[in-house]
Amino acid sequence: MASSCPNCGKKLHWYDVKAECSNCGISIPNFNWEERLEADNELAERKFASFYRGLNRLAYSIWGTKLRIARIVLSVLPVIGFILPWATLKSDAESVGLDLFGMTCSKSLIDLFGDFFGNTNLYITNMGYEGFSGTLSFTMYAVLCMVLSLLFAVIAFFLILILAKHSKTKAITVFECLSVASAVASAVCFTLGVKGAPAELGINFGSFPVYNATGGVAWGFYVALALLLVAVGINAAVAKAPAKSDDVLEAERLERKAIKEKKEQEEALRKEIEREEAEKREKEEQARIVEEAKAKLAAREAKKKK
Repeated sequence: MASSCPNCGKKLHWYDVKAECSNCGISIPNFNWEERLEADNELAERKFASFYRGLNRLAYSIWGTKLRIARIVLSVLPVIGFILPWATLKSDAESVGLDLFGMTCSKSLIDLFGDFFGNTNLYITNMGYEGFSGTLSFTMYAVLCMVLSLLFAVIAFFLILILAKHSKTKAITVFECLSVASAVASAVCFTLGVKGAPAELGINFGSFPVYNATGGVAWGFYVALALLLVAVGINAAVAKAPAKSDDVLEAERLERKAIKEKKEQEEALRKEIEREEAEKREKEEQARIVEEAKAKLAAREAKKKK
């Protein structure tokens, strides 16, 4: 209930349960209802307008132009690069590959993650023995940077949807650049780790050992880097490209809506005409059948008279 009467301003108490004001007698719930209804309608219209602006921007951000369609596709493709082998660390014992499915080595990234989270303290201890600057340490740094690169790429993709209202935003390009920088850092860390491998005869990767390690950056890294750079370029191009205003997008939406409604009306009119023609044909057929029946009946009557 209102704290005071909207007509006379009398203060209302918790025991004022009647709909009418005890001072002026007006119905408080129905007071000025026409203006309130109009205000509610205006508020609803503003909310619908805001809703349609958001939908227009989202659709425009995804498939509004050929450049934006290409942006969506090329922002997804870098994920493929993270499946491919980024680097390999081969040895006389176990071999470790920075790829998801063990394409090049006996131990894949999945194996490495599982072993790390199962023996985290052992990994930290062994990295400490190296002074956090040996082959194991740099390999784990490379994995961390690889994960960060993937994370930044995923964030950049979702920002396309989240920041759809901001056609000129550079945030997407920034995260794509961070993804590229993390990927390069991953390759550099792995290279540093491999260079230091000859000085370490044996390396303990948690539960699996590595002896006489050799290796380096693999072809998958260069594919991933190329895809990430392409994503950076396409996002930068979209940020610089001219963008349609909210008014233009809304006008185009209303035009499409009008065309759709016109087609629906034309289709409804066509069906109505077909229905009327079918009814007309049916009536004509019934009339013909009746006439034929009358003619036959008349012919039989005439024959009887003869």
